[in-house]
Amino acid sequence: MTKGGMESVEVFTSEGKGRGLKAQKEFLPGDVIFAEPAYAAVVFDSLTHVICHTCFKRQERLHRCGQCKFAYYCDRTCQRAAWLNHKNECSAIKRHGKAPTENIRLAARILWKIEREGSGLAEGCLVSIDDLQNHVDSFGEEEKKDLRTDVESFLEFWPPQSQQFGVQFISHIFGVISCNGFTLSDQRGLQAVGVGIFPNLCQANHDCWPNCTVIFNNGKIELRALSKISPGDELTVSYVDFLNVSEERRKQLKKQYYFDCACEHCKKQIKDDLMLAVKEGESKPSAEMVKEVIQFSKDTLEKINKARMEGLYHEVVKLCRECLKKQEPVLGDTNIYLLRILSIASEVLSYLQMFEEAADYAKRMVDGYMKIYHPNNAQLGMAVMRAGVTHWHAGLIEAGHGLICKAYAILLITHGPSHPITKDLEVMRVQTEMELRMFQQNEFMYYKMREAALKNQKIQVMPEPSNETSPSLFHKKE
Repeated sequence: MTKGGMESVEVFTSEGKGRGLKAQKEFLPGDVIFAEPAYAAVVFDSLTHVICHTCFKRQERLHRCGQCKFAYYCDRTCQRAAWLNHKNECSAIKRHGKAPTENIRLAARILWKIEREGSGLAEGCLVSIDDLQNHVDSFGEEEKKDLRTDVESFLEFWPPQSQQFGVQFISHIFGVISCNGFTLSDQRGLQAVGVGIFPNLCQANHDCWPNCTVIFNNGKIELRALSKISPGDELTVSYVDFLNVSEERRKQLKKQYYFDCACEHCKKQIKDDLMLAVKEGESKPSAEMVKEVIQFSKDTLEKINKARMEGLYHEVVKLCRECLKKQEPVLGDTNIYLLRILSIASEVLSYLQMFEEAADYAKRMVDGYMKIYHPNNAQLGMAVMRAGVTHWHAGLIEAGHGLICKAYAILLITHGPSHPITKDLEVMRVQTEMELRMFQQNEFMYYKMREAALKNQKIQVMPEPSNETSPSLFHKKE
């Protein structure tokens, strides 16, 4: 079945997985398979005053809804575009006295849309909201308790004049949100800012080594090809970060999405050996020593998270250096515990403008990532970009330009040329190319000009480090 701009894909029954999506034509890396607007979407509770409730862009000055005093917009254009979805929400918030949580707001928006349009197939959707998986039967006791709380809060918020729905159907909607809520990022793709329901995307099954990726771009999600896809091939995306051994990924998928991953990389434990690598040769460490260093790494990561939450970045650097000193004689260059510390150290040192040390750690991190991740992985592209910018700031123009070019090649496929982060990267690529030519013509003069420029203009550094990893594909309620 295809409908409204979805002619390139079809829903089919995937053996052992239920419904899935398959290609109806050939796609090459970087091709957009489909772009889908949200059926319904809301901004996270913590960001409602700094993110536009229509386009989900972060803006310094937003216009507040004069009625409910809750919703914020870039301008009148965004406010007018939001009115159809905000109208009922606006009056309900005024009646209720305050805005409910993001889950309640999203459920309400879904049900108001059903009230307006019915619960059948919406324009451009391959499946109806009724037919989406909710996995409520698989919920544990704590999740069932949270579900009952959400339903009670929803019923308190839901206006008496709106169409009334049964508790079972409301529970279904909350189950759909829990299992299928897609994380929306800001315009540069660096921070998770909201959650939405995209019925077509929900049909794409998981694979730890997928042939597609999903990017939020210009108000829509784009399903993009990572590799060559032939007609009839299943379209897959990864629900979790690949940078975990297969056992951990399977545990995470079972806990969050209620299925046992049977992808080739999990069945054959592909790349697990790299992620758990230890030093080889005459000085190969004992199993006991490896176990001790891994536990020390886990303990240090907990301390680092606490220090980051408190903004104690010099303490973070100290902890990273101590941990690396213990890790380096024992763990291999692709060991995930070493890579996690290198990633944190490079990010925090960049923020503290200690660029040379940050660049060394960033290069080692990227070298490890390149051996583990799919060559067209979005998180790999973002990490390579960050490493390139760090080298550039450190005055290592040759390495910096090379890394920025590598990142640009990856992001052209994962994000596409119109995405804001790709456009930013193109500007950096042109700038570093110009600087590299200057460096190659006269190295002494290049450093003199760079020194003079830095005296007149403060270096643009990384944003303040946060505990957030890259936005994950699907949003799970905390």
